[in-house]
Amino acid sequence: MITDGHGTPLAVLPTGGTRNDVTQVLSLLDAIPPVRGRVGRPRRKPGSLFADRDYDLYRDQVRARGIVPAIAHRGARRGTGLGAYRWVVERSFAFPAVQGHAR
Repeated sequence: MITDGHGTPLAVLPTGGTRNDVTQVLSLLDAIPPVRGRVGRPRRKPGSLFADRDYDLYRDQVRARGIVPAIAHRGARRGTGLGAYRWVVERSFAFPAVQGHAR
């Protein structure tokens, strides 16, 4: 799943249980539909992509799509602050389960 900064899903691609989610980042970026909002041409891609160090291999391919990668570098010390952005996606996965549990 890829979300906006508020946790609203923009695209979802189901994969097998043993498939690494990192391999789907480019497919997810391509699957984002036009987003309506301001007057003019709808946006088809995000301005930036926040991801953890597992996505470091895709940095150049994300940049080639015109998206600014905010991806932690492999080998960099932990605590870069990107976890706060990743938490938005994790919360999006968990939210429906929490909602169903409250009923």
